[in-house]
Amino acid sequence: MNNNRCDIKKIKEELRLLVWRKLEEANVTLPPKPCYGRIPNFKGAYTAALKASKLPEWEKAKVIFANPDSPQKHLRIIALKQGKLLIMATPKLKSGFLEIDPSKVRGVENEASTISGAFKYGRLRETVAYKPDLIVTGCVAVDREFNRLGKGGGYGDREISIIKDRYGSDICVLTTIHDLQIVDHIPTEPHDSKVDIVVTPSKILRRGLL
Repeated sequence: MNNNRCDIKKIKEELRLLVWRKLEEANVTLPPKPCYGRIPNFKGAYTAALKASKLPEWEKAKVIFANPDSPQKHLRIIALKQGKLLIMATPKLKSGFLEIDPSKVRGVENEASTISGAFKYGRLRETVAYKPDLIVTGCVAVDREFNRLGKGGGYGDREISIIKDRYGSDICVLTTIHDLQIVDHIPTEPHDSKVDIVVTPSKILRRGLL
């Protein structure tokens, strides 16, 4: 690994620590705690999810791919209750992907939206078998250029890459985060991905419209 890549990884890790610390100090984190090392759950995640679910990109989507982390659980529940096919990545992609048919989880959408519930009610797939109309991803931070920063394992970027490589780069990527997770600049590497829509409890940001 060259020095430049080492520097980028160091800066990214410092940014993660900064964001996690800011969230903790502002007392806006929700369980699971501590938020360090996680896609942080936050006060206002439900509000952000409701706002996201009223966007035209969400309303017209029939198939939604979503990350399995806590702050996006509200969106997974909403997707199932609205009759959308939900596709989730298994943790660290160890078991591939899970498809949750909304018609098979009526009344148990809350449970089915969790990892254990998705394994219980969903169908395991080696890959993403249907083209998602919308990708929901979790982030530790997003910058003003809509670059995303994950936990550091690279799985979020890999999930997005798998889908876009197979189905096209025009699929919209959305994230819900706290306002404190917006940063000025995130250094990027070739494998890093961007988001198209950022929804916080207080605002909606669209790539190209800042």
